[in-house]
Formats: sequence, structure tokens, C-alpha cells
Amino acid sequence: MKGEEFYEWITEAAEERSCSAISEDQCTEVPGNFLKNALSGFCSKLAEQLISPGVTLPWMLSMMQTGLGVSGMLIPLKNLGSLLPQLAVSGRIRSFALRKYFWSIPAFFQALMVLMIGVGFFTLEGQGLGWTIAGLLLLFSMASGVSSVAFKDVMGKTIPKGRRGRLLATRATGGGLLTMLFGFLLYFLLRERARELIVPVLVGAAVVLWVLAGVFFWWIKEYPGATEGGRTPLQEFRKGLRFLKADANLRRFVMARAFLMAIPLAQPFFVIIGREYTVSDLTGLGLFVGASGLAAVISSPFWGIFADRSSRKLMMAIGLFGIVNCLLVLGFMQLGAEWQQLPVFAPLILLNMMAHGGARLSRKTYLTDFAPEQERPLYVALSNTLIGLFTLLTAGIGFVAEWFGYPVLLYFFMGMLLLSIYFAFRLKEV
Repeated sequence: MKGEEFYEWITEAAEERSCSAISEDQCTEVPGNFLKNALSGFCSKLAEQLISPGVTLPWMLSMMQTGLGVSGMLIPLKNLGSLLPQLAVSGRIRSFALRKYFWSIPAFFQALMVLMIGVGFFTLEGQGLGWTIAGLLLLFSMASGVSSVAFKDVMGKTIPKGRRGRLLATRATGGGLLTMLFGFLLYFLLRERARELIVPVLVGAAVVLWVLAGVFFWWIKEYPGATEGGRTPLQEFRKGLRFLKADANLRRFVMARAFLMAIPLAQPFFVIIGREYTVSDLTGLGLFVGASGLAAVISSPFWGIFADRSSRKLMMAIGLFGIVNCLLVLGFMQLGAEWQQLPVFAPLILLNMMAHGGARLSRKTYLTDFAPEQERPLYVALSNTLIGLFTLLTAGIGFVAEWFGYPVLLYFFMGMLLLSIYFAFRLKEV
């Protein structure tokens, strides 16, 4: 399928060639760029799940008996590495006429970090292995942070407004389908007792996929953009604060996004509740990977269409979706023992994964559409940096469950989501 045919099939744009918010030169390149960006996303989305700090890395570390301490740090390190450094690099990206290389080159670096992680699993053991993996993950995540700033800027330059949500959904759906297929393949591979092949398969596939993702993004036809206004990190920080003070809508967006973090924060606790109440083993690696892919396949097309119509309303809907899911988990905890079975609880975990995908897609689409073209990298970096700081503040949220129990924790998450809905309601429509 050619780029033009793929674009028309996905966006239903055969008789429409709207290029709102991008240059006339870029308009003719939209179908090909849409396809290249989507193919890059298919590869990167699968690669992310194969070496995931929330699923596969903890599983492999536990297999190597490195202890639980390092495994518990992986998600905070991922957030810290990917979010906090972004304000420092957005000004530098601004000084380059072409920004696609700031996605591709970090993708190649991520492939190198994954390769080194694989080497670590075969050459180290114990705490030395654990801390090495943690350090490599931090470097991997910092590269991911650079890519995040560049991606939204390149998408804003090359994909017209009204098609960006569809692109994000296409990337998520294609990557989710591949992840689901790979996960179930991995599940049957594990059942065949070929465990010694799992690490090489995961690492090798992730390395190749990151390289392919970088190559596809490199091939995007991006025309030079404005380069004036490049700033040092200190200048970037000061200007970012000025924007935050002057732009009430930006402040509301940051607050809505911060409280929407309740959805990913709830995921590990949902898993723990499921394990304790169903007395089941939820550590099947292939099934976890497959479930994350299935969630993206089921929900992403709908989220994408919804986001293109109103990403603000999608944020509100996701907040309500998350509240309903928390109530369902509370209801599950009150069921009789004969109903507290894994098949009954598993859909609730799947729903949370679907909600997480919608939350990510809605805030990415809103920020890309809302941010001024000339300052989009700064808006992205500022938002991500503030969310990184917020994530650190929530690092001890597990103590809520330990001290007061799971119901109080779930009510806490629902309170966060209510606040997210409130701030999203007050956002401007873009």
C-alpha cells in the first residue's frame, strides 16, 4: 500500500486535503510522512513493550534473583529520566531547522542501551546486575525524553491539525497488534521450556526494532523550520516560567495532566489486588505483554477519532472511565470468594491499560494542537518537566495502601481523577 492510499484509508481523506497549521510545502508530503511516522511507531511501540520497566525488566531481574529493591525503582527511574531533562534540551532543538534527527539519533542510542542490557544479563549477576540495568535504563529514558520533545514538534510541522490524533492512534494500534501477537508467541515459547532463549529474543528483537524505528523517522520529509530563539537551559527555564505565569490555559492543562496520572499510578496496585484476592499467579510474561497489546488494539482507533474531535473532552471522558474502573475494583473486592477469580478480575486490568492509552493520546494531541508553533518544544518540555516533578511527589503513594488499605487508596485515585476532570473542563477547546 502506497503512502497516499494508506493515508486516505486511515483518515478517510480522499476528497479532503486540509493542511491546517502546517506549511504549504509540507502539505504535499503529508501522506508519505503519515506512513513513515506510523511505521516508526509500530516498531517503537513494540520495542518499548519488549523491554518494559513495568513488565519484562522486573520479570527478567526476578528470574536472575537480583532482589526486589531495584525492580521497585525501575518505573520512577523511567519517569525521572524521560521527563525531567526535557526543559534543558528543548531550546537546543529549537536552534536546528530540522528536528527529526532528535528522534532518530536517540532511537539508535536506545538500541545501544538495550543491547548493553542484554550483555549485562549474560555477564553479571546479583546486585551488580540490578544496578547496572537501573543505570542503563536511566540513560535509555533520557534519550526517550529528547525524542518526546522532537516528536511533537515534527508531528506539528508535518501532520495537519485534525489528523494528529489519528496518527497517534494508528501508531498505538499497529504497535499494539504486533505486541499482542509477540506476547502470545512468547507465552507459547515459555510453555515449550525454552527459557534460555527468552532474553536473547527480547533483547535482539528490541534492538532491531529501535534501529528500524529510527530509520523510518529519519526518512520523514521535513522542511526546515524557524531556528531563531534558541536558548540555553537557564534561559529556557526562565521563559518557561514566564509562559506558565502568563498562560492560564497551560496551567490548567498541566494540572489536568498531573491528576490524570492516577491511571498509570493505579496499574501496579490493580495487579497486586488481583494477585491477593484471586490467589493467582499473574507473572506470566507473555500474557502480560499480550494484554498490553490487546488494550491498544481495542481502544486506540476510537481514542484517535475522539481526540481529533475534541482532545479536551477525551481527557474528561478518560477521567470518568478511570473512576468507573476504580469503582469496579472496589466492587470486586466485596464479591464472595466464588466470584473472586482471575477471569473476573482480568478485564479490570485490561480496562486500566485501555484508559492509560487514552490518557496518553488525549494529552499529546491537546498539547500539540494548543501549543504555539514557534514555542511547541518549550511547551512540551515544560509540561513534561513539571509532570516529572509531580511523579516524584507521588513516589510514596504506596504507603497510603499500607497504612489505610486498598479502598482508601482507590478513593484517593478517584479524587485525583475528579480534579483532572475539573481542570480539563476548564481548558480551551482547540
